[in-house]
Amino acid sequence: MADLIKFVEQELASKRTSLPSFKPGDTINVHVKISEGNKERIQQFQGVVLYHRGKGTNGESFSVRKVSNGVGVERIFPILSPSIDKIEFVKAGKVRRAKLYYLRGRQGKSARIKEKLANVKAA
Repeated sequence: MADLIKFVEQELASKRTSLPSFKPGDTINVHVKISEGNKERIQQFQGVVLYHRGKGTNGESFSVRKVSNGVGVERIFPILSPSIDKIEFVKAGKVRRAKLYYLRGRQGKSARIKEKLANVKAA
Protein backbone atom coordinates (compact mmCIF):
# COMPACT_ATOMS: atom_id res chain seq x y z
CA MET A 1 0.00 0.00 0.00
CA ALA A 2 2.80 2.41 0.88
CA ASP A 3 4.52 1.66 -2.44
CA LEU A 4 1.33 2.57 -4.30
CA ILE A 5 1.12 5.92 -2.51
CA LYS A 6 4.77 6.69 -3.28
CA PHE A 7 4.19 5.78 -6.93
CA VAL A 8 1.22 8.15 -7.24
CA GLU A 9 3.14 10.97 -5.51
CA GLN A 10 6.07 10.51 -7.89
CA GLU A 11 3.74 10.65 -10.90
CA LEU A 12 2.19 13.90 -9.67
CA ALA A 13 5.58 15.39 -8.81
CA SER A 14 6.93 14.62 -12.28
CA LYS A 15 4.05 16.54 -13.86
CA ARG A 16 4.59 19.57 -11.59
CA THR A 17 8.11 20.64 -12.53
CA SER A 18 7.59 24.27 -13.52
CA LEU A 19 6.83 25.75 -10.10
CA PRO A 20 8.53 29.03 -9.23
CA SER A 21 10.21 29.23 -5.86
CA PHE A 22 8.30 31.52 -3.50
CA LYS A 23 8.35 32.31 0.20
CA PRO A 24 5.96 33.90 2.71
CA GLY A 25 5.51 37.58 1.91
CA ASP A 26 5.82 37.10 -1.84
CA THR A 27 2.94 38.05 -4.13
CA ILE A 28 1.93 35.28 -6.51
CA ASN A 29 -0.77 34.71 -9.08
CA VAL A 30 -2.34 31.23 -8.96
CA HIS A 31 -4.30 30.08 -12.02
CA VAL A 32 -7.02 27.73 -10.72
CA LYS A 33 -9.27 25.50 -12.83
CA ILE A 34 -12.94 26.09 -11.94
CA SER A 35 -15.63 23.70 -13.18
CA GLU A 36 -19.15 25.08 -13.52
CA GLY A 37 -21.53 22.41 -14.68
CA ASN A 38 -19.90 20.80 -17.69
CA LYS A 39 -17.73 23.83 -18.49
CA GLU A 40 -14.23 24.45 -17.19
CA ARG A 41 -12.47 27.78 -16.98
CA ILE A 42 -9.36 29.25 -15.38
CA GLN A 43 -9.65 31.83 -12.61
CA GLN A 44 -6.73 33.85 -11.28
CA PHE A 45 -6.18 34.28 -7.55
CA GLN A 46 -3.49 36.88 -6.82
CA GLY A 47 -2.36 37.60 -3.29
CA VAL A 48 0.31 37.40 -0.61
CA VAL A 49 1.67 34.04 0.52
CA LEU A 50 0.95 33.61 4.25
CA TYR A 51 2.79 30.34 4.66
CA HIS A 52 4.42 27.55 2.69
CA ARG A 53 4.54 24.30 4.68
CA GLY A 54 5.51 20.71 4.08
CA LYS A 55 8.35 19.22 2.10
CA GLY A 56 8.38 17.45 -1.23
CA THR A 57 5.20 15.72 -2.22
CA ASN A 58 4.13 14.73 1.28
CA GLY A 59 1.42 17.24 2.10
CA GLU A 60 3.15 20.36 0.86
CA SER A 61 0.74 23.29 0.74
CA PHE A 62 0.64 27.07 0.76
CA SER A 63 -1.89 29.73 1.67
CA VAL A 64 -2.61 32.89 -0.32
CA ARG A 65 -4.50 35.92 1.02
CA LYS A 66 -6.04 38.81 -0.86
CA VAL A 67 -8.51 41.57 -0.02
CA SER A 68 -11.53 41.66 -2.31
CA ASN A 69 -14.11 44.45 -1.87
CA GLY A 70 -12.86 45.12 1.65
CA VAL A 71 -13.15 41.46 2.70
CA GLY A 72 -10.08 39.29 3.29
CA VAL A 73 -10.12 36.04 1.33
CA GLU A 74 -7.69 33.18 1.99
CA ARG A 75 -7.23 30.01 0.00
CA ILE A 76 -5.12 26.98 0.83
CA PHE A 77 -3.63 25.16 -2.13
CA PRO A 78 -2.00 21.72 -2.04
CA ILE A 79 1.12 22.03 -4.18
CA LEU A 80 0.27 18.93 -6.27
CA SER A 81 -3.40 19.79 -6.74
CA PRO A 82 -4.67 19.03 -10.25
CA SER A 83 -6.86 22.15 -10.02
CA ILE A 84 -3.77 24.41 -10.16
CA ASP A 85 -2.98 25.24 -13.78
CA LYS A 86 0.10 27.37 -13.12
CA ILE A 87 1.67 29.69 -10.57
CA GLU A 88 3.19 33.04 -11.54
CA PHE A 89 5.62 34.93 -9.33
CA VAL A 90 4.68 38.64 -9.21
CA LYS A 91 6.99 40.30 -6.65
CA ALA A 92 9.16 39.45 -3.67
CA GLY A 93 8.23 40.69 -0.23
CA LYS A 94 10.59 41.59 2.60
CA VAL A 95 9.36 39.89 5.78
CA ARG A 96 11.00 38.54 8.94
CA ARG A 97 8.53 35.80 9.79
CA ALA A 98 7.80 32.33 8.43
CA LYS A 99 4.04 32.56 9.00
CA LEU A 100 2.27 35.86 8.34
CA TYR A 101 -0.90 35.27 10.33
CA TYR A 102 -0.68 38.78 11.79
CA LEU A 103 -1.87 40.19 8.44
CA ARG A 104 -5.38 38.87 9.19
CA GLY A 105 -5.98 41.54 11.81
CA ARG A 106 -4.56 44.45 9.84
CA GLN A 107 -6.02 46.85 7.31
CA GLY A 108 -4.73 49.58 5.05
CA LYS A 109 -1.13 50.72 5.38
CA SER A 110 -0.29 48.43 8.28
CA ALA A 111 -1.19 45.40 6.12
CA ARG A 112 1.33 46.33 3.43
CA ILE A 113 4.52 44.36 2.92
CA LYS A 114 7.69 46.06 1.77
CA GLU A 115 9.02 44.96 -1.59
CA LYS A 116 12.42 43.30 -1.67
CA LEU A 117 14.55 45.20 -4.13
CA ALA A 118 17.12 43.53 -6.35
CA ASN A 119 20.79 43.83 -5.45
CA VAL A 120 21.80 47.13 -7.03
CA LYS A 121 25.51 47.95 -7.18
CA ALA A 122 26.43 51.60 -6.80
CA ALA A 123 28.83 52.87 -9.45
